[in-house]
Amino acid sequence: MRERRFHREPREKLLEEFVYILDYLPYGYGAGMRRGYSSRPTAQAIGEKYFTLLELRLIEGLELKIGEKLPLIGGLESQLLKVSKRLTYDELTATARAELPNIIRIIVEQREKEFVEFFNEAQPLTTKMHSLELLYGIGKKTLWKILNERKRKKFTSFQDIRERTKIDPVKLIVERIIEELSKEQKHYLFVKPYRRRPYF
Repeated sequence: MRERRFHREPREKLLEEFVYILDYLPYGYGAGMRRGYSSRPTAQAIGEKYFTLLELRLIEGLELKIGEKLPLIGGLESQLLKVSKRLTYDELTATARAELPNIIRIIVEQREKEFVEFFNEAQPLTTKMHSLELLYGIGKKTLWKILNERKRKKFTSFQDIRERTKIDPVKLIVERIIEELSKEQKHYLFVKPYRRRPYF
């Protein structure tokens, strides 16, 4: 009889190893915010791998900078902070929302090889819809341009995509990630859908 291992594996794959700080609240959310008063140092962050929005609780005295990259597994910092829960886009502070596009762009640019591979390997979702069309601004004409170019030669970089298709791949990916974070989608390309369950 085959061992049923699927219960643990999906959750383990969702864990983030590194996060980027979107907002740092040294005195917590404060009495005026809808979450209720909390004076504990808190941060809002986004995961590097799955773009998971997370709330972090920090020990007293730990100061963070917006945009700072921190390890959640290993490293001194991981002993000084704790993931308290997963956040929805609507739970982000105004500062976190403002920083989100810039931080996502940094992550996308650092993971260039993976996202270039997406343009090389993306497949149709249905007989009438291609996954590339989920990127805002890619219609049928641009889609066929991308497909013909990658058939001729695989894309090698973001700049290669720009020169051969006349689109800005980084901009389109960042916009799609924000859309997947902020609104429920039928199809997710880059973000793990939010589920109301413990992060751990």
